[in-house]
Amino acid sequence: MPRIPIVPTILVLAAVGVMIWLGFWQLRRLDEKESLLAHYAAAQTMSTEVAWPKGEAAEKDMLYRHARIDCVGVTNRSSMAGRNAGGESGMAQTAECQLGDGSQALVVLGWSRLPMAAGTWNGGTLHGVIAPGPRLVAVPAVAGLEANAIPDPSEIPNNHFAYAVQWFFFAATALVIYALALMKRGKK
Repeated sequence: MPRIPIVPTILVLAAVGVMIWLGFWQLRRLDEKESLLAHYAAAQTMSTEVAWPKGEAAEKDMLYRHARIDCVGVTNRSSMAGRNAGGESGMAQTAECQLGDGSQALVVLGWSRLPMAAGTWNGGTLHGVIAPGPRLVAVPAVAGLEANAIPDPSEIPNNHFAYAVQWFFFAATALVIYALALMKRGKK
């Protein structure tokens, strides 16, 4: 009976243990993500407007809620890839708003086919939906722009089950390859 090498066996078993732990960690993340997505779906149905979130914890809790901000001045304008309410690709027109308390808020004013199409908007009261970033997607669009697609939490991927299966598969593959290597070593 050939001897099993101690150090390589310990390394392979440690790696397999880590892969199995990562698989179970992904399963725990699956539950957390499903809970978060349910929270976002519920937030999407609430019609009461909330204050613009201050801080990372508040931002995460207020995503997909309706909000209102008073933009006292625009400090920067830009555009980014976006979709309109009809699903067409184009440019989401954005502005960095100065709020009354001195803080900033990124707002998506509306959609156009051309970049930098909302150069004349200088601020005011905006109503909309808080999207990741965070940014306020104006509803209705302003500055003569078309309506943006409303942020939808169902577009957030939830791949944790697939990742868990992948880690368990990697662990099983590592064990099979190591067993084959041991068998080959034993034949020599």
